[in-house]
Amino acid sequence: MNVHNTYIGRPMERVEDLRMVRGRGTYISDVNRPGQLHAVILRSSIAHGILKSIDASAALALPGVRHVLTAADLGEVVPVIPLRLQPLPQLERFHQPVLAHDKVRYVGEPIAVVIADTAALAEDALEHIFVDIETLPAVTGRDQAESKEALLFEGHGSNVAITWHAFKGNADEGFAKADRIYRDQFRVQRHAAMFMEPRGFVAEWNKVDGKLTVWGAAKTPWHNRRVLAAALGLDLEAVDLIEVDVGGGFGSRGEFYPEDYLIPAAAKFIERPVKWVEDRREHMMSANHARDIECDVEFAVNNDGTFVGIRGQVWADVGAYLRTNGSVGPRNVAQYMSGPYCFEHIDIKSEMLTTNKTPSGTYRGPGRFETDFVRERMIDLIAKDLAMDRLELRRRNLVADAQMPYPLASIAPYDSSTELDSGDYHAVFDRCVKEFNWAEKSKLRGKEIDGYYHGLAIGSFIEGGAAGPKEEVRLVLETDGKLSVYMGSSSVGQGLETIMAQIAADAMEMPYEKITIFHGSTSYVKDGYGAYHSRSTVMGGSAILLAADKLKQKIRDVAASRFGCAADQIVIEGERIGYGEKFTDLSGLSDAPLEVEAEFFNKKYTWAYGTQAAHVAVDPGTGHVKVLDYLSVEDVGRMINPLTLHGQAIGSMVQGLGGAFLEHLIYDDQGQLLTGSFADYLMPTAFDFPNLRSITLELKPCPNNPLGAKGAGEGALIPSGGIMANAIADALSHLNVQPNELPLSPPKIWQLVEEAKSAQAAA
Repeated sequence: MNVHNTYIGRPMERVEDLRMVRGRGTYISDVNRPGQLHAVILRSSIAHGILKSIDASAALALPGVRHVLTAADLGEVVPVIPLRLQPLPQLERFHQPVLAHDKVRYVGEPIAVVIADTAALAEDALEHIFVDIETLPAVTGRDQAESKEALLFEGHGSNVAITWHAFKGNADEGFAKADRIYRDQFRVQRHAAMFMEPRGFVAEWNKVDGKLTVWGAAKTPWHNRRVLAAALGLDLEAVDLIEVDVGGGFGSRGEFYPEDYLIPAAAKFIERPVKWVEDRREHMMSANHARDIECDVEFAVNNDGTFVGIRGQVWADVGAYLRTNGSVGPRNVAQYMSGPYCFEHIDIKSEMLTTNKTPSGTYRGPGRFETDFVRERMIDLIAKDLAMDRLELRRRNLVADAQMPYPLASIAPYDSSTELDSGDYHAVFDRCVKEFNWAEKSKLRGKEIDGYYHGLAIGSFIEGGAAGPKEEVRLVLETDGKLSVYMGSSSVGQGLETIMAQIAADAMEMPYEKITIFHGSTSYVKDGYGAYHSRSTVMGGSAILLAADKLKQKIRDVAASRFGCAADQIVIEGERIGYGEKFTDLSGLSDAPLEVEAEFFNKKYTWAYGTQAAHVAVDPGTGHVKVLDYLSVEDVGRMINPLTLHGQAIGSMVQGLGGAFLEHLIYDDQGQLLTGSFADYLMPTAFDFPNLRSITLELKPCPNNPLGAKGAGEGALIPSGGIMANAIADALSHLNVQPNELPLSPPKIWQLVEEAKSAQAAA
């Protein structure tokens, strides 16, 4: 890309920020339509049972209550939520109906929708709906799921929905030849994306025009539009999904949930605009959960520390149904357990267990957070047994630059293979060691200072991005010389408007101020794929480059007609177009806007990569952990905006630490959620982790897209669980404390300390 501008790489403040900090953002609560009604969802209070009857007559008799929508109103076939990613036929039986009609399978499952003049009236009406549910035994853990004493889907005959198989080389052969085999068990708790603003929708049906408009879309509006149109029996063009500002997404918000159908269906049914906004309790028991895996894994290693192979079994608790992207985490745990290290042989199976809990989906770094915890813990345990320096063991096994592209494990039954695209993993590792001042800090390892024991840890990671197959943009050169960019990418708080304007400004060699980014409506472009898998910059940005080339050619064609010359004789110099000594401005080139469309296709993932190091201090008497220093160094290929990227990295680190230390969705043996509010579910605050540092590098541009960029919104979260566990183990090495389960809460660490003391006393 030959440009005179230099917006790409410049740390520019987000153009979105002024709107937000001045209170001028438009969130779903700010959207109101004339004559709108309000919806409230009646949700199951029972985790598992047969739904025998619903009596809403008393609720309908209340003043202001307009309708109570049940499965009976939806026709003979109740729509279900299809899988967006890895849609396998054998998983269709596990799709969630938008309203329960024969069984309920988790606390919080929608049973009916009350539509009333106000949300308060609708809430009151819930108390007057009588639901008869015959309670069945709840399946709340792996042992119950595998015992088959109770089945969520009787026709399937098992609570195992599917088993993913990650494979590479010949594990049996590799393990037979290896000098040593290490085996251990690990567990990562269930937690979820607790974005600031809960979900919500406003839907309006125009009967005259046969048009349905829904406000509140996010992440994947085009996919959701296709699902919604099909479920309602409408033409695709009759449905428009519109984004508004969002208070975070993190992989959870914007997937297709029951409410994505129920609110538009209610608006169409009652022929009035309908609004619904969930409260925090609803969010915690109905939006996608994540993580929640157990793992029994073996590493084959030679005496010199060379990694040979990995094999093992993963059990992923995916909750009551498989919806939208519920397979991604369990698949990733198996496929990416090798991370940035060389393993010739891999054989890992990952079972997806259905239980009577809220369905799972993706949360920032899905599957990668979990698998990095397992792998990095194992590496430290191996280093201890081999009496080898932890840094040296990792350096010895990192994938080398000369090995790129390096194949990762393949996965089945949804056939998928991928390879690390480019990178100098050793250079990033060494940069982290140097910037962290590892040699000096190592003098504190295991020392007690003011009642706290000090420990260090280091770990490397990979971050996949740029999921295909494509992204689309439309560029319009307005008659006043300004550029309008219409995108299929979505905004979930990542600074989309700023970053895309930087790319477009350089591509067109125009002032940044003359570019406006339009996103958030399915009417802007023909197709779009949205914001997930760290894809927006790579896919949407690359589409802008392709569209800019087409627009420049169109400008040359129009100018050639005007100047009476060949198109290749036209010179474009920023906002001036000329032939010979004749020049005109873009603003005077045409009486009508010039418009082009372009799509960027890509089937290869990008792979950012990095290394993190941490220094912690642990109080064994209380289990409290201080994070004294935490550094992340990551190579992203090419930076578009270092300022926004830095914010993404720090925010990601905080979320990772929340998962490592605090956040935990806990159920009792009846399937009741015990942590249904922020009084019980602990979230990190700005005061918890003040000592975070992030360094972003541009060492190895991605060879698979014209920007050279790699997705970079999730990486800093990925290794945090393993690094914190290893740092705590290092601090408490005198007690041989080995934390193999998250979260690392004070009670958990205190318990590990007491168990270690008891073991030492017994020995």
